[in-house]
Amino acid sequence: MSKSMMITKEDILQQVKLSFKIPEIIEQIVSRKIITEAVAEAGIKVETEELQKAADQIRLINQLHSADDTWAWLEKHGLSLEDYEEMVYNNLISGKLVARLFADQVEPYFFENQLNYTSAVIYEIILDDEDLAIELFYAIKEKEMSFYDVAHKYIQDKELSRKCGYLGTVQRKDLKPEISAAVFAAKPPQLLKPIITSKGVHLILVEEIIQPELDNGLRLQIMSDLFGAWMKQRVEEVEVPILQEATR
Repeated sequence: MSKSMMITKEDILQQVKLSFKIPEIIEQIVSRKIITEAVAEAGIKVETEELQKAADQIRLINQLHSADDTWAWLEKHGLSLEDYEEMVYNNLISGKLVARLFADQVEPYFFENQLNYTSAVIYEIILDDEDLAIELFYAIKEKEMSFYDVAHKYIQDKELSRKCGYLGTVQRKDLKPEISAAVFAAKPPQLLKPIITSKGVHLILVEEIIQPELDNGLRLQIMSDLFGAWMKQRVEEVEVPILQEATR
């Protein structure tokens, strides 16, 4: 038999405090207020049809295929219909603000920072023993063993072992500098000499280097990066003494 339990707003706030989430939530609140002010200053308007389309997209993303699904989802997350409409509006104005501020900056930024968006398809094995790594490196080079045999044997994570250490497509910013330098200097397919970092000794197979193309996906990523930097700077300029005092 299930047991009913009452949870109050005070309980939720206390749990937020105990989970050390207050700074994160304050930053989110400040960010939302900054966006609202910037949207007003820019004179950005939202049409009813845009709101409806954005609401439909959110329902699609969350697999809310019926009114019952939507109401159940709202109840689960403690949201009212007005909260949902506010969320849709905030998402929409954020996207419009990003486009207004940074759409014209994408191409010059891309050409100035093109190397940062070069990506590589790599496989990786991390070992604890440098001597073993060197031994395995030469064993693979001499074709005494394959990289995939070594991955199956020495990668402890079962899922990663099944994928033979496959990390997928990674960008420069995803890698430590010492690894990035070696990876993007490679001539694929190439097995790199063992690289030592704080995580261990890396054996890396570079399968492919992918030169970036300024498609819609990369345009959105660049605008998101620019907006993130813009928002970080503005959040750092804001002081919230009243909110900080309220959380003591």
